[in-house]
Amino acid sequence: MSGPLAGLRVVEFGGIGPGPFCAMMLADMGADVIRLDRKADKGKDRGEPAFLASGRRSVLHRGRRSVAVDLKSAQDRDKVLAMIDGADAVIEGYRPGVLERLGLGPEQLLVRNPRLVIGRMTGWGQDGPLAQAAGHDINYIALSGALATIGRKKGGPIAPAAMVGDLGGGGMMLAFGIVCALLEARRSGLGQVVDAAVLDGAALLTSIVCELRGVGHWKDERESNLLDGGSHFYDTYECADGEWISIGALEPQFYALLLDKLGITEPEFQRQRDPAAWPALKARMVAIFRSQSSAYWCSLFEATDVCFAPVLSTGDAARHPHNLARETFFESEGVVQPSPAPRFSRTPAGRPDPAPFIGEHDGAACWLETHVVR
Repeated sequence: MSGPLAGLRVVEFGGIGPGPFCAMMLADMGADVIRLDRKADKGKDRGEPAFLASGRRSVLHRGRRSVAVDLKSAQDRDKVLAMIDGADAVIEGYRPGVLERLGLGPEQLLVRNPRLVIGRMTGWGQDGPLAQAAGHDINYIALSGALATIGRKKGGPIAPAAMVGDLGGGGMMLAFGIVCALLEARRSGLGQVVDAAVLDGAALLTSIVCELRGVGHWKDERESNLLDGGSHFYDTYECADGEWISIGALEPQFYALLLDKLGITEPEFQRQRDPAAWPALKARMVAIFRSQSSAYWCSLFEATDVCFAPVLSTGDAARHPHNLARETFFESEGVVQPSPAPRFSRTPAGRPDPAPFIGEHDGAACWLETHVVR
């Protein structure tokens, strides 16, 4: 294993969404992650949840080992406990109380391994009126306030494909929390529970909106603000070929360069920060950008200080020259996926191995001895 987390041992109770993303992030950085999959699923697929099964290996399950277990079996439960005795951290994403009923709750685990960090991933959190209710990404970001900010004025809110909730507000926050708790355990010698809720994390991601609201620069109506498509200089535009581009000329010098390259000299465009002028200026910009192809605008703006980029699909993004130069994406067994991030100068992360088959490592010698990360 290579990367800054090499030597870290993690047990992941198999689930979907934010928990696997957290485990993927830790594995990408070199952690040795053992995923506990359901024994009943052994041989059915390659590690992806049934509703995503495609014969391809799951991106979110890359870089770790898989052991198939039946948590209701006393024998398998003892096997899991032995693995956790040698672990630094645990990741679980069940509803509150499930692990406790299986005899695998924090009280039981911390007695056996006092330095253990237990990362608990839920949608609503471990407590509160909604703690036991079912939900998904779209529900959590709705209650957090994030979903209401995304979309156009004339349409409803648009959920951004589980990125703001499950992955950003959930899995990424849990990975951050686990690493924080592991650093603290080095000082105290004691582990703890990390209660990561998608709701809480998504709410944290609205910090910029809360800041703008606090200084009187945010309206709750979508497409009425500086950063939500309300302004003419921070938005996406359709081109003559049906492709889209993004413009983010916030600062005066970048805005001036945008106007210069577009040949705009009308005095009303000097009212850059006047919301009352934005609708008319937006209409003018729409007409301008629709007059040429996206390739034309790329040739005019790309690599300049206009703050520009074409709006690309994930497939096209992987083929963009900048992403190719940085190897931002890579292909594994026919699946294009993002490379580990961020990057480290001395302990770089290696290229992740493909996701394991369920139970692929049942016969492997999984670490069972007591272990403390140094």
